[in-house]
Amino acid sequence: MNIIKQIAEELNVRENQVQKTVELIDEGNTIPFIARYRKEVTGNLSDETLRELDERLTYLRNLEKRIEEVKNSIENQGKLTDEIIVSLENAKTLAEVEDIYRPYKQKKKTRGTVAKARGLEPLAENILEQKDKASIYELAKNYVKTIDEIDENLDEKSRKELVVETPEDALNGAKDIIAEQISDDTEFRKSIKKIYYREGVIETTAEKPEENTTYNMYYEFQEKISTIPSHRILAINRGEKEEFLKVKITKNEEKIIYIISKNIIKNYNFTNNLKQYYDIKVDEIKADTTREILLFQAIKDSFKRLIEPSVDREIRADLTEKADTQAIKVFGKNAKQLLLGAPLKGLTVLGFDPAYRTGCKLAIIDETGKVLGTGVVYPTEPQNDVEGSKEKIIEMFEKYNINMVAIGNGTASRESEQFISDTIKEYKEKTNKDVYYSIVSEAGASVYSASKLATEEYPDLNVSLRGAISIARRLQDPLAELVKIDPKAIGIGQYQHDVDQKKLGESLANVVEDAVNEVGVDINTATPSLLSYVAGINSGVAKNIVKYREENGKYTERKELLKVPKLGKSAFEQCSGFIRIPNGKNPLEITAVHPESYKQTEMLLKSLGYKKEDLLDKEKLSELKEKLSKIDVKKTAEELEIGEITLNDIIGELSKPGRDVREDMPKPILRSDVLKFEDLKVGQILTGTVRNITDFGAFVDVGVKHDGLVHISEMSEKFVKNPSQIASIGDIVKVKVIDIDTVKQKVKLSMKGIN
Repeated sequence: MNIIKQIAEELNVRENQVQKTVELIDEGNTIPFIARYRKEVTGNLSDETLRELDERLTYLRNLEKRIEEVKNSIENQGKLTDEIIVSLENAKTLAEVEDIYRPYKQKKKTRGTVAKARGLEPLAENILEQKDKASIYELAKNYVKTIDEIDENLDEKSRKELVVETPEDALNGAKDIIAEQISDDTEFRKSIKKIYYREGVIETTAEKPEENTTYNMYYEFQEKISTIPSHRILAINRGEKEEFLKVKITKNEEKIIYIISKNIIKNYNFTNNLKQYYDIKVDEIKADTTREILLFQAIKDSFKRLIEPSVDREIRADLTEKADTQAIKVFGKNAKQLLLGAPLKGLTVLGFDPAYRTGCKLAIIDETGKVLGTGVVYPTEPQNDVEGSKEKIIEMFEKYNINMVAIGNGTASRESEQFISDTIKEYKEKTNKDVYYSIVSEAGASVYSASKLATEEYPDLNVSLRGAISIARRLQDPLAELVKIDPKAIGIGQYQHDVDQKKLGESLANVVEDAVNEVGVDINTATPSLLSYVAGINSGVAKNIVKYREENGKYTERKELLKVPKLGKSAFEQCSGFIRIPNGKNPLEITAVHPESYKQTEMLLKSLGYKKEDLLDKEKLSELKEKLSKIDVKKTAEELEIGEITLNDIIGELSKPGRDVREDMPKPILRSDVLKFEDLKVGQILTGTVRNITDFGAFVDVGVKHDGLVHISEMSEKFVKNPSQIASIGDIVKVKVIDIDTVKQKVKLSMKGIN
């Protein structure tokens, strides 16, 4: 197997790009480092392509290893042939390898293995060869064996199992052997799977038709395997798991039987007579039974008893795996967009965690994320202390000069939003000062609040108050806060609790790593949680970095990291470019310029008449930008002896030193008034925030309690293959109300025909 060539074909890139990237991976380089600082080597492959390449490399190497294991196993049995070797080397998936290995795999006790132990294999071979014209029934008499003919050294139970009482018993045993051989045939299974994928249908029915559930649409549902989308597979799987649905695959059974029969039963005109064979029902073997009828019985038994259940499971597993992959991909994309949400800097925020009986928890966070104060108010049922709560909130607005309220979107959020809106109006009337609020997803906040990490951060604070802190900080800096939470708990994507949890965890860890490294990390404020996602830094080293900072004061330059225990030269090479040190000794360290390029960067600045300190001078920086934009990149790259791609990256960093890539992302919608569900009208145009993307559409927060759905068919006048082509999480979009369900409190939205 040529792994390099196969990956290049799959990803539509050059073989030398794959080869060089594989070498970098094998040397221990991280994907973020390769994507950012080895563009010349990889031919500028994106981090997404590099992740896919790394994933395929691991899969294909495991495939290669399994092929060798299977070869050795078959060779040890003395059954390895050139044909098997070719089949194995042409196998593209682990499933194909296992199909080839199936006939040679050590089997548990089966009807076929018992029949072989009884010595019936020669009889089965005689039936399969169809050369002998002698009566099959007469031949079977030769295999009848009483207990007295069985080896006396065996125990009584084993001796009884080896008895063949009648010719019928012998023929049934031979049928069992033939049925297993057919079931193990790789080519048959391949042909059968093709029929499943081309013509098979997923069919679902209700376990309890009288019950009204979220699975109503699947109570009498059919869809071809070839066209069913991944989100429906996951919905069906969940409905089956929760015992609301019964699921089966319907397939062209007669066609499958025909394909097998045509290849096994000789000298027979199937076009005219298959139906006649298919309808034969022989309850017991007759003396005049022909080899053809016996074979046909074995074929039907093989399909119904062995092949169909096995292939049904394999097809369902394959569909689920593909659906998992798609859902994980959607989830990862959504997670990255959420993590890269625009931070609201320079604001003092009141985190408001809504609740009923236990009261709404409050936490005031200054612009650096420091907790200034906490509290609890009871404006909701059962206390309904609206006036007392307003008084306390207004007092906080004044005392802490609060600019913004971040309201969690969980239980009692609708009532809390109304309360905060009314409080803001009252405060505005009294002081003429503006305060705004934004609804913030609180998914995972409770998980974080009770975590070991939260206990370490706020050992003296009640668990419930930690949730309010998390909500406030999510608005201030989504990335820094969300990395503290298990990515599976952040409430985006589709069916994240139903998919392969190991794959989901790995994928999301990669997504978080890419997001953190894309933004960069301030080494003097970062928590261990955030630092642990920086390329080359594990959780242990992250803690050591923070400990060193606490013991020795702020870092003033990147190379100080080499003094941190267990952070060696290799880890420094991987992480240093992603570390930011504002107000440090070297102005280049507020940029993503890697230490390995400092010399060339300073030479570049000198050639333009500047030095690195000028990056901190706004007036000089403006002049520098102008000169950088006019550089002859090709000529300058040759003079500096660096690649053109690297030089372009350096120019980009020098033009916007300290720039946060998230600044270009849409800012959260800030509100001061409430839109009630009752205010909605069909045809109304609203502005909202995209909260989630799935395969079937986008969910948009327009300010009412529940997010409205823009179905994929309503996202554009043109055909939309995937909703993520049109919208991303965090996007601010205009939508039109097209349907309102007042009973279920659901609203359908459209993006069509809106400029």
